[in-house]
Amino acid sequence: MAQRLNGVIRALESGKPAFTCFSPPTPDAALALHGSKYDGVVFECEHNVWDGMNVRHALQYTLNRAEIVKGGTLAPALTPIVRIPPNGAEMNQTYAKQALDMGAYGIVWPHVSTVEQAYNAVSACRYPTMKDHPLHEPFGQRGDGPHGAVRFWGLSQQEYYKKADVWPLNPEGEIFVILMIEDLEGIQNLRDIFKNVPGIGAVLIGEGDLSQELGYPRQYEHPVVLDHMRQIREIGKEFNIPVGHPHVVSSNVERVLEEGYRFLMAAPERSYNALNKGLGLAGR
Repeated sequence: MAQRLNGVIRALESGKPAFTCFSPPTPDAALALHGSKYDGVVFECEHNVWDGMNVRHALQYTLNRAEIVKGGTLAPALTPIVRIPPNGAEMNQTYAKQALDMGAYGIVWPHVSTVEQAYNAVSACRYPTMKDHPLHEPFGQRGDGPHGAVRFWGLSQQEYYKKADVWPLNPEGEIFVILMIEDLEGIQNLRDIFKNVPGIGAVLIGEGDLSQELGYPRQYEHPVVLDHMRQIREIGKEFNIPVGHPHVVSSNVERVLEEGYRFLMAAPERSYNALNKGLGLAGR
């Protein structure tokens, strides 16, 4: 196989879980992640205000020229992915196209609940092909304008076109499509989604919104919430599609791995140990 550029795909192909985190789409946040051992970072633009220039800058600040030279590879040490603002139900491809044209290696699609929405998500991340193409479906609807991505990936345009397809539908593809399943409708339709929409790299459970609908908002360890997460996980296993957990911390990481999650969003945990010790020593 040619050199793998997408570190998240690389981890999954090796049979290991991939580790990522959410991050604001800012240069400072991107710089702060340098030296970390994450496979990738998901720049969060669903709840943060979409700012195309900030996203572009954040992508650039994930790169380190010394790492590229020393590593002898164009693969970024930290693979940038973008969670776009629109919900899946809005069927809006604009932000996905812009993020991919900037150089993102993947798109997280929030609130995907139906086959039609899932098809739209994968379709938006692919270039169109003729009907006799062996990988024609889902039919690509991405517009042609990858000048920023070509520069960011360090490839010629023709080299980029060969790699800018969705994995695992195209084994040489470097674009990772992640669908967020966040409601009961999405769970009910998940088998049909997997049966009818090839090209899904992973699903990520939106346990925040799911727990809201179930009546246990942000009670992530509630048995009812965990049971619905189990249903998603088991359907993913049935179709061999990685399932992601969005809130991995030191207190649950062992359970999350044992349960078979393969796309882990392990956010840095803020520690106030020194502060708390100092306050105690100072009699406060």
